[in-house]
Amino acid sequence: MKRLMTTNIVKALLMLFTFQFSLLTVSAQGWPENYGGVMLQGFYWDSYKDTRWALLEQQAYDLASSFDLVWIPQSGNCGAQSMGYDDLWWFNNYNSSFGNEAQLRSMIQTFKALGLGTIADVVINHRRNVSNWVDFPKETYNGEDYEMLSTDICSNDDGGETKKWATANGYSLSENKDTRDDWPGMRDLDHKSENVQRIVKAYLKFLLNDLGYVGFRYDMVKGYGSTYTKMYNEDSKPQFSVGECWDSSNTIRNWIDGTEKTSAAFDFQFRYTVRNACNAGDWQKLSQQNDGNWPLVSTNFENGAYRQYAVTFVENHDTEKRANDAQDPLKKDTLAANAYMLAMPGTPCIFLKHWQAYKEEIKAMVAARKLADITNTSEYLRYSSPNIKAYYAITTDDKLLCVVGDESKLTPEPGEWTKILSGHHYAYYLANTMETAWVNKGSGTYSEPFDVELKAVSNTDDAQLVYTLDGSEPSATNGTQCPSGTLVHIDTFSPASSQQGVILRVGLLVNGAVSGIITRSFAYQETEPTPEVVIPDFCTVADGEVCAFFEAPSFWENTICCWAWCDSPSENFTYSQRKDWPGVDCELLGTAPNGNKVWKWTWDGTKQNNTSATQPAKIIFNNMGQPQTENLDFTQAGYYNEDGLQGVVTATAIIAPRSQESGVRSQEWYDLQGRRMNYPTRKGVYIHNGKKTVIK
Repeated sequence: MKRLMTTNIVKALLMLFTFQFSLLTVSAQGWPENYGGVMLQGFYWDSYKDTRWALLEQQAYDLASSFDLVWIPQSGNCGAQSMGYDDLWWFNNYNSSFGNEAQLRSMIQTFKALGLGTIADVVINHRRNVSNWVDFPKETYNGEDYEMLSTDICSNDDGGETKKWATANGYSLSENKDTRDDWPGMRDLDHKSENVQRIVKAYLKFLLNDLGYVGFRYDMVKGYGSTYTKMYNEDSKPQFSVGECWDSSNTIRNWIDGTEKTSAAFDFQFRYTVRNACNAGDWQKLSQQNDGNWPLVSTNFENGAYRQYAVTFVENHDTEKRANDAQDPLKKDTLAANAYMLAMPGTPCIFLKHWQAYKEEIKAMVAARKLADITNTSEYLRYSSPNIKAYYAITTDDKLLCVVGDESKLTPEPGEWTKILSGHHYAYYLANTMETAWVNKGSGTYSEPFDVELKAVSNTDDAQLVYTLDGSEPSATNGTQCPSGTLVHIDTFSPASSQQGVILRVGLLVNGAVSGIITRSFAYQETEPTPEVVIPDFCTVADGEVCAFFEAPSFWENTICCWAWCDSPSENFTYSQRKDWPGVDCELLGTAPNGNKVWKWTWDGTKQNNTSATQPAKIIFNNMGQPQTENLDFTQAGYYNEDGLQGVVTATAIIAPRSQESGVRSQEWYDLQGRRMNYPTRKGVYIHNGKKTVIK
């Protein structure tokens, strides 16, 4: 993918983002009051390809056209492929499953330059160990050593199992029990420990002041007392803080109070309410509480006192549908769910999969939200009736009307409202009192020509519009005049003119005066075809050799390891060198034309169980543990990269022997699996002096 953008387009985007950037530079308590930003959850479960730092950075302009914050996965090395919730390294190793440290820093700085703040996923409830139950990595940062000890682990961790192991192996744990919920699987940290507090404080400051994050999403905050979130936030001073307190709204409210409002929280009850309505196709459920709990943004919940601290969402990585897990997903009406959320107070958090599937629609919804000045503390009115299958909400001084459900059953007075967007089970209207122009597509990057619809939102029945396509300000004497509903073709998106882009400015023209001007910046995005993979000539396969090749990404800097196996019969084909993960070391062959290193794995004939299997069914390549590929189907002599199988090495090579004196046996014999050996002692067919040789 490449972005072709002119200086004018970049300047226009920067102009649009100036206000957003100013918000990011204002110190906030927990979450800014009257905040109008929108956040993107920039990952889903196992989003290793889509969430690569380099790929997200390539989308920076498009993301910044709609979003103000991007929440990304925990970015430290976790010792293996991981989404980051088994965090291991906090200071010294940022080669993660999504890229290396240089790529991470580059992405964060590119986002920052466009006013797009990056939210870190902070996992401090628990931590992974290096090699046993109680050891943690020793790290050095700015000349100071940071190492957690066994005495930094809660005494009741894992229901007492950790203490049993520690006692049996000569270790001591903390004398303190967990300050909240115990979580099995990794070591729960004792936040009463001065050492834990010192390291966490330094870690959070490192994320903000060194890596460049603007705030935190705290994972699993029910695992430790809320007072510690207060302590850490007051020390590090993030601009944004939101906790994952997965519980009833009363528990979430109490947690926010426990932090003394130094943190916001995800509004789980909002999500449940929207899910119930969408999945049941019963939009009246939007006005009903869920299990006796009102969403934090609700007018029924202490008069909206907690809206400022409500981060709303309709789907995330824990609730989405997964292939092998029974989650709790939205089953339909994804667009209607997002439309409702974006019309409501709180700070909306869009799920990456929804953005990917409905990018143009969500861009327009976000643009409408911002034009209507909806913030996290906005007031709203709701209306529902058991006699109709629709529901609506009016927000922010009666500026935006959102209808979800069968919108044909709820149509407002045309003299009061103008419809600006609609789709399956949703519609947006702007109040005519806004006296503004409207464009039905949001700013960002596009790959093909398209039409935009211009609308006049005005109490004047015959209000006209005037627009320009060169970024100049429209006026009664500058630009093209047209009636409301006009379609404008954006046609400078062919590759030949791709560097031009379009800056569309539209104003409302009433009685010769222009007002309500809005700007859209459309940049060209060319989707380049995936380059053809060129298999280097040095990739060869000996007769009978069981092998595979791997072209490693440039940021995989360690020795590439291979893990190959089959489930039935159960067999490990990478058993001899290293019985456990990450498997056996591959052989570095050379460099591909694109500059990536190419490695080869060859089966040495050793198997764990000595079954009848003659080759593996599955294979994984990894960067000495992390990152790693997905579980890939094994193809004999297959040529792989991080995206999977790219081709097959078809040429069979007979490995030539080294020079030798006449009459002396060569020590370089090979069996048909490509294994080198001394002079064969068993009968069979071997490769010797470049020829097949039969030993009788």
